Amino acid sequence: MTISYTWSIDRESTLNAIPKEITLLVIPLAFAFNKKLDSENQEKIVKYFAYSMILLGFYFLFRAFVRYSISHDIRNFFYHGDNDDKFGLIPKLLNAIHVSYFMAIAFFYYFSKTVKTRADYIISIILLGFIFLMSSKNIILIVILLILAYTFFFSKIAHKMRLRNLIVFGLIIALLFSYGRIKQRFEIEFQTNTKKSLSANVIEGIPLTVHNVSIKEAWQNEKFTQNDFFSGTVFRVYQFRIFLEFLKEEPIFWKGFGLNASYPKIKEKAIYYDLYMGEAGDGGYQNKNFHNQYVQNFAELGIFGFIILLLIVALNLKNALKSKDFVHFAFAILTISLFLTETLLWRQRGVVFFTIFYCLFNTSVYQKKIEKRL
Repeated sequence: MTISYTWSIDRESTLNAIPKEITLLVIPLAFAFNKKLDSENQEKIVKYFAYSMILLGFYFLFRAFVRYSISHDIRNFFYHGDNDDKFGLIPKLLNAIHVSYFMAIAFFYYFSKTVKTRADYIISIILLGFIFLMSSKNIILIVILLILAYTFFFSKIAHKMRLRNLIVFGLIIALLFSYGRIKQRFEIEFQTNTKKSLSANVIEGIPLTVHNVSIKEAWQNEKFTQNDFFSGTVFRVYQFRIFLEFLKEEPIFWKGFGLNASYPKIKEKAIYYDLYMGEAGDGGYQNKNFHNQYVQNFAELGIFGFIILLLIVALNLKNALKSKDFVHFAFAILTISLFLTETLLWRQRGVVFFTIFYCLFNTSVYQKKIEKRL
């Protein structure tokens, strides 16, 4: 990241971004000098983190009830707020997807306990409910898959499960997905050109009479109009399309544009395709990054930055499988999935959280290897 300053097409942006990423160096150094991080201490840290997530969840639920009692607006219980209003379960700056990611790690700490108390069951249900209220489609799907993976492959009762149990579990999940705004959040990705589509994932507060771009249109259209709006998934398809165009048109394969330096090129594409450029109160599509960590790494740091990221997540998954620690495994899978839809490492809260937990889990695996040798 630092070396990319030498070839960056926007050196000022690269220089400003480097301090935000310094935790990728500082935190691993701190762990390297800490010789007392065994599995017991790791478990304590994860436990205290889970406690903090419970407190955070209760705070925002209490906040939502207070706001609902004043405004009687159900939006206070879902997702994050818009740019122009204060509705939403959490403030927009916190980002509902990131908070869902944090909450999911805490949930699996309680859910995967071998011996659970009644309090553990209650807390697990509350955290899972909070994740659903956050309405992040990606996180919800991965959490459900991880619950199934734990139930059928990791838990002690896995070998006792019957087809009947799977059918019952599937019916429960189907009921959850059919409810209200959660259902809306999933249906939107499959709706196009309808007045009922609430495609507000990328640009908030859009009118209901706009044209909602389909996945096919995002991939093929030669031009768009100021009346074209993208849902989250559709916009990511468009972003991947322009990334492939950059690979053909720009010399970025080996080195990339430079850390945080792709924005001018993204804006050029937005102008070329005549995307909605925003009005007072919103920023338009030209200011959005790729919303995909793998693509972002490739576009800004070249093939070597992309390979390094793949090695990082692959090593994490390998160690998670070796450790047989389901919380570590959940962290690895959630991270791999989240990188497909979010540039987590390009956000300070994201890079700090990821680096701490990456070092926490993988350092304990390394310590276990040393203990076995001794």
